[in-house]
Amino acid sequence: MIREEIGMAAEKTLITADDLLRLRDDGMRHELVRGELRTMPPAGEEHGIVAGEAFGLIRDFVRPRRLGYVFAAETGFFLEHAPDLVRAPDVAFVAAGRFEGRRPSRRFSDLVPDLVVEVVSPYDTATEVEEKVLDWLNAGVRLVWVVHPSTRSVTVYQSRIEIRLLTAGEELSGGEVLPGFTCQVRDLFPY
Repeated sequence: MIREEIGMAAEKTLITADDLLRLRDDGMRHELVRGELRTMPPAGEEHGIVAGEAFGLIRDFVRPRRLGYVFAAETGFFLEHAPDLVRAPDVAFVAAGRFEGRRPSRRFSDLVPDLVVEVVSPYDTATEVEEKVLDWLNAGVRLVWVVHPSTRSVTVYQSRIEIRLLTAGEELSGGEVLPGFTCQVRDLFPY
């Protein structure tokens, strides 16, 4: 009888993207990873500054050229169904042509971003960051920037095997996703 109770307690209740949308605002950040709710504390000051700089640099390049849409932190993107996978990057970009003929949804986006920026927080583990990167790449994201405030560096993923580490004095490029976009890695860290 004790084994049955332990076995039952170990079973996880999976939720759907619709359940996630109906969650009350509790001041925490949430993602849905294959039906499992992941809760994270609100971002700290450093994280917010770096994510804001990344958003601003990308938006300032994209908007006058009408290249697409830049999404702020906490926008949920639907990557898999049944069980549902909804990730919320710190910054995302979707090219204009992929948005043609549609209005923005009030639900999670079913468009996979072309570019995702993830800013590593002090409480993120290497495994969690790697899991996010793999989820983005497996879903079809063409470019992932993982920004490391602690080392003032950016890891650039164009695929599972095309990976580059850039330090503060090096140039970060939009590659084929945002042709012509460049900035110094140090530009992400204005402090």
